[in-house]
Parts: sequence; C-alpha cells; structure tokens
Amino acid sequence: MTGRQDIFQKVKIINLLLRPQLSIWDLIEGIPELNHFLSSLNAKDPEELEQAEIKVKYENYILKEQEIAEKLSKYEHLSLKPDFDYNSMKSLSIEAREKLSKIMPRTLGQASRISGVSPADTSVLMIYFGH
Repeated sequence: MTGRQDIFQKVKIINLLLRPQLSIWDLIEGIPELNHFLSSLNAKDPEELEQAEIKVKYENYILKEQEIAEKLSKYEHLSLKPDFDYNSMKSLSIEAREKLSKIMPRTLGQASRISGVSPADTSVLMIYFGH
C-alpha cells in the first residue's frame, strides 16, 4: 500500500475497504494475513473479490435507494385530480407548478418522477390530496 498513510491502531479490514482510496487488491497486497486467509479459502477469483468489494463499498447506498424506490412505489396508486389547477397551490415551488400544470400527472408517483418536482413538493401534494 505504497503512497498511503500508515495505520497505527487496530482497524477492521471492512472499515479499510470502505475508504475510497483503497481497493481489495491494496489490502491483499498490504496485509499478509488477509492474503493468507483468502488463499486458505481458495477465494482469490478476481471477479468474486471485486463483487465483494462492490458490495461492501456500496451496500448502504443500495439499501437507501431500495428504500426510496419502495416509498415511491407506494405513491403509484395515489390518484391526482386530472384537471387540477396546480398554479393555485402557492406552497409548491414555481418550477413544480409549471411542470405539473404542463404534464398533468395521473398519480403522485408520476408527479414525484418529474424533473423539477422536489420531495417537498411531493409531500405538499400528498397532504393536499389527503393521502
């Protein structure tokens, strides 16, 4: 692990792998015990190790995106009035009013995916329409 700052305290390998400047290959190269452990498991397939690294580094992001997708899917069945005057809702951003008036989404889910309609705008719509 040349060109990197030495570590003088105990740190879990998984926490090292979370650092963007370190890869699984850096750790294998720099930590003989890890290299030996993976060799004993016969776990040196580059694709498997890369997949493990991706899972460790991005697991929290993936979980967060899944939560957002689940929340948005709940909005899909919430209907909006087809001829609603969004310009009358001063609590919506100007951009949201313009986009919603032009597109006239049928559901809250559709409205939430419109560029320029913020999560705050979506919340206002949800409250206004009593969902």
